Amino acid sequence: MHDVPGEPHWHEPMRGQRAGFDTFKRPQMPYDRFMELEDIPVFRGLGVRRVQDLPMAPWARLGGRGSYIQLQGTEGLLGQYIVEIPASGALNVERHIYEKVVLVVEGRGTTEVWQDGQAEPYAFEWQRNSLFAIPLNAVHRFVNASSSPALLLCGTTAPNAMNLFDNLEFIFDCQHNFTERFSGSSDYFVPGEGMEPDPIRGLAMWRTNFIPDAANCELPLDNRRSPGFRRIEPSMGRNRFYLSIAEHAAGRYSMAHRSFSAAVLVCLKGKGYSYAWPSSLGATPWKDGHADKVLRQDYEPVGLVSTVPGSGEWIHQEFGLGRKNLRLSAWHGANNQRARRPGRPGETVVEYGAAEIGATPAIPYEVEDGHVRSAFEEELTRNGVLSRMNQGFISSY
Repeated sequence: MHDVPGEPHWHEPMRGQRAGFDTFKRPQMPYDRFMELEDIPVFRGLGVRRVQDLPMAPWARLGGRGSYIQLQGTEGLLGQYIVEIPASGALNVERHIYEKVVLVVEGRGTTEVWQDGQAEPYAFEWQRNSLFAIPLNAVHRFVNASSSPALLLCGTTAPNAMNLFDNLEFIFDCQHNFTERFSGSSDYFVPGEGMEPDPIRGLAMWRTNFIPDAANCELPLDNRRSPGFRRIEPSMGRNRFYLSIAEHAAGRYSMAHRSFSAAVLVCLKGKGYSYAWPSSLGATPWKDGHADKVLRQDYEPVGLVSTVPGSGEWIHQEFGLGRKNLRLSAWHGANNQRARRPGRPGETVVEYGAAEIGATPAIPYEVEDGHVRSAFEEELTRNGVLSRMNQGFISSY
């Protein structure tokens, strides 16, 4: 077949040659194109100290101002954005065939939720630090109850849906009611009571679709990341979007740990910073001359950082610098957290968050790079905070 001018034609390689390109540019995915079409800023990076400082622009589809957030390593796995509700105003009515969790950064107001065919919407009130899940494909609207703008941080599974279906009409105008997720029950957004073990890993779990104050709610003792570490995983809206809330005591920091997941840490209370580096650099990158390859992100409420800002396995570690405890919420998106990732049913999976020896992913305090402790204590001194990392702390605290 001969080449036709103006039409692409593939040629077989010559003898000794390989087909295709040795390198190529990664193409845009449907979710990338969608964000561009929305005509609002798209922030890309390791993280941000405060989402309140991100630039925003008028958002025609939602009726407020906003900005998309696509942190490094989360592409295709987790969507995030901030949206501002005008003072004493409301956003446009929405429904979409992807999951959404919402953290109230500033303000107070009401969310109305309903299914097609319901006589009246169900409404619940929220305030700063409230955390809740919007039921899958439920119709909803956010209303600002104050005379100043309200700001919401949203996490979604939109990249998963858009990169699969690539059809906006289906995503935003599907008429199916997922009644197994939300049937209009009047107690759906009443905070759940009691805790139970997560059936997969045995960690503390809270079945609730609404948390009035995620920055100050009770957290049970966990002891897996640092001395006195507290943690809970809310089970919200029967979602595949997985998240947890955890807290490190003031003057302490977490053990470094390896991860393939692309979780985003959301700072809820306190201030601090995170390190991240490719696991190929080993446990002691400063000692081994790789300090320039270690990434650092500082944050305060409400700041963000990607735990795995590149491909492959990374090591990350969190440090609190304030007089208050450091509280972080980890947002993993759908089917991405290690215990929810697809695999062979019934196989035994190592609990990477607790394991500490051999080839397992956590790095005990007693073998970590000496720079970690010394740099942390210098930072505490500059902030007027006492270190509570006793020299005797080892990984089996």
